[in-house]
Amino acid sequence: MSLVSDTVQTDTVLELIEPSLIDLGYEVVRIRFHSDGRSVLQIMIDRADGADVAVEDCTLVSRTVSVLLDVADPIADAYELEVSSPGLDRPLTRAKDFQIYSGSEARVELKDAVEGRRRFRGRLLGLDGDVVRMVVPLDAVETEFALPFEAIEKAKIVLTDELLAVAQRERTNQG
Repeated sequence: MSLVSDTVQTDTVLELIEPSLIDLGYEVVRIRFHSDGRSVLQIMIDRADGADVAVEDCTLVSRTVSVLLDVADPIADAYELEVSSPGLDRPLTRAKDFQIYSGSEARVELKDAVEGRRRFRGRLLGLDGDVVRMVVPLDAVETEFALPFEAIEKAKIVLTDELLAVAQRERTNQG
C-alpha cells in the first residue's frame, strides 16, 4: 500500500492504468475506492507538464481508464468512476509532493506516533532523503519535526487565505 493507493484493489487499478496515463502526459496523485450508499472509484490526476488540469483532461482520462477497466474488470461490483484534479487543498501522496509544496501549510497524520504525536499542522520544509521536514507551532515556539515518509498515513495542503490569493493572482496572470 502507498499514499497514492490505499487497498489491494486500488493497487491493482493503479498498475492497470498508470502506464497509459503516463503515456498521455498525466500522473496519478491518488486512487480511492469508497462506498457510502454508492460505490465510487476516485482517480485524482496531475498533468506531467505542471499545467492546471482542465475538464478536457478529466474527460480524456475518464474515457481511457473506462476502457482499460472494462477490459481487465478488476472491480467485481458496480461503481461510478470519478476523475478529478487535486485542487488547491490537494492531498500529498508522493514523496516529490513534499518537496514541490515546500513552504506551504500542511496537515500530516502518521500511522504511529513520532515524539508522542500522530497529527501535525505546520509549514513544510521539504524532503530530506526519505524524511519529510516540517515546522509546527507549539506553545508560541516553532518546532521542527522529521517525519519518515513511510510513516505518513495521510497528508494534505491546508487551504489558507494566502494560498487562495496566490491562486487568484495566477488565474489573473493567465487570463
